[in-house]
Amino acid sequence: MSKSARHWYFNQRPKGDIDDQTLVLREEPVPELKDGEFLVRSVYMSLDATNRVWLSDWDIYMDPVRIGDRMRGFVIGEIVQSRHPDFREGDLAAGLSSWSDYIVDNGTAFQKMPPIPGLKLADAFGILTVAGPTALVGLMDVGQAKAGDTVVVTAAAGAVGMLVGQIAKIHGCRTIGIAGGAEKCGWLKSDLGYDEVVDYKNENVVERLRQLAPDGVDVHFENVGGEVLDAGLTVMKDFGRVVICGLISTYNASGPVPGPYMFRNVIMRRLTIQGFVILDYMERYPELQLKLAGWMQEGRLKYRLHVVDGLENAVGALKLLYSGGNQGKLMVKIGAEPG
Repeated sequence: MSKSARHWYFNQRPKGDIDDQTLVLREEPVPELKDGEFLVRSVYMSLDATNRVWLSDWDIYMDPVRIGDRMRGFVIGEIVQSRHPDFREGDLAAGLSSWSDYIVDNGTAFQKMPPIPGLKLADAFGILTVAGPTALVGLMDVGQAKAGDTVVVTAAAGAVGMLVGQIAKIHGCRTIGIAGGAEKCGWLKSDLGYDEVVDYKNENVVERLRQLAPDGVDVHFENVGGEVLDAGLTVMKDFGRVVICGLISTYNASGPVPGPYMFRNVIMRRLTIQGFVILDYMERYPELQLKLAGWMQEGRLKYRLHVVDGLENAVGALKLLYSGGNQGKLMVKIGAEPG
């Protein structure tokens, strides 16, 4: 068992993009466990767009990561030592903790995660921890999608977007995905079953959406913000629903972000716009994960995992989210899967 652990610490607030001074990797001794504590050996860590928000000085939905603190992230790992009666050596545990290869906890941050028959550990963690519940709650609870609706999804090839379109299809909706580049757009249509796609890098988004949805859009699921959000607001139906899940195009901005310029359509189209954070729905996780796991086991949810090896490569991997360089759900593999 390792006597030391590596941890990423928040070192310097970025003015725009995350750089080499934002986070620093340090090695420290693993402390002796006290009664009621256990040691987790990290296996996978989720990288999510909100990681950049946690490093900001904004007034956000939870306490930000403060300079000098360990960087925060969703982690799954194996308990390798325990002095806690409810957590045994060999158990899997997942939770919102730190960017570390070994973590001491007392059950505050981690919960046990039983293996799910028929699902690989990486798939179960990658889809069921953040991306899947976010897609399901955002579309069905916030967006109130129903059979026959036209649903537009931005960043449709990303971790959440790739699932939203498929869940919409399961519920009888017509889907239009917005993504950047021919490869991503082709994957959305051929593999994920999106009815139509828009390549924002090579097409006029408003014109294309008007062609594909001449009667307007019922549900717009937003992950990007900026010009793409404006395009969505432009083509909404009367009484349409706009789900604000993420605004990733704005997270690295160094100054005030303008817009949306088509905000008048909130009145003209009598729109409902609602933002949400999946952490507000944690009590529903067993129900959400059961439903999602069932679809995965049935082959009704397809997905791609983009796994980067090595805790030391976590910062470089995170940058892929903001450049669009990731291919599906982005994760870091920190250690070997349990035997």
